[in-house]
Amino acid sequence: MDQAQQLRNVIKQRNQNYIEPARVITITSGKGGVGKSNTSVNLAVWLSRLGKRVIIFDADFGLANVEVMFGVIPKYTLADVIYENQTIKSIISNGPLGIDFISAGSSVVGLNNLNHKQIHFIVSAINELNSMYDFIIIDTGAGVSEQVMEFVAASNEIVLVTTPEPTSITDSYSLLKALYKRPDFDPSKVCIRVISNRAASKEDGSIVFNKINSVVMQFLNGSLEYLGYVPSDAMVEKAVRQQKILSIYDPTSKAARSFEEIAKRLLDNESAALDEKRTISHVFSNFFNRKQ
Repeated sequence: MDQAQQLRNVIKQRNQNYIEPARVITITSGKGGVGKSNTSVNLAVWLSRLGKRVIIFDADFGLANVEVMFGVIPKYTLADVIYENQTIKSIISNGPLGIDFISAGSSVVGLNNLNHKQIHFIVSAINELNSMYDFIIIDTGAGVSEQVMEFVAASNEIVLVTTPEPTSITDSYSLLKALYKRPDFDPSKVCIRVISNRAASKEDGSIVFNKINSVVMQFLNGSLEYLGYVPSDAMVEKAVRQQKILSIYDPTSKAARSFEEIAKRLLDNESAALDEKRTISHVFSNFFNRKQ
């Protein structure tokens, strides 16, 4: 066998062993009550139905919206990897349709003061998720608190959920303004997409996006992408009251169909403009190291 053939075999073997890292989507909002966690869970449902392995990281410390929607109480949280010697696999809770989730726990305090050895340990553990899933959805808290901004700033695929309410639009811009002001934020390496939730119509959804995008272009010298809208739908409230996930409870409802279209759009438009794909270990390494 000549050297050229040997080299081709080595490259072929490396390509066969290469595992595409999971795509990390960070879902956030400028204020609470706009349907952020509902969006995270319903997108996870449709991504799973589209054949993707999905896990949600519930980073809304103390509120635990995802576990409430799934009707599952997690036995362990992320902090238990450090303080209770749990493995990353042991802290994964199982939801419907094969969708898994990890709870951050009731407080960020236990994760705020990790030393470098602990950070390396927990980031290495989290890195295992890359080979286990196709999508990792980070469901942050709402608003511009430090922990929310740390997760958002560490990510490069961000989905911002807003509604037509003036306060929601204003708070969405406040979050973006805080993000753009950070010295560690480079808009050229980040894709920020907007979902207009509870819109009265397709046109209403576009109007909401255009309002936010225009002020971002004018005052922050940036731009956003429009991911789509979810119409106001009585079935959403009905599903929430019954502690059901809309896209499972009534997959043919108007809102569920919109979530399906948005999930397909996410699959079709994988941030081609991004040179750097930030893995889940990258996101958490940045998150923890910024607190040092």
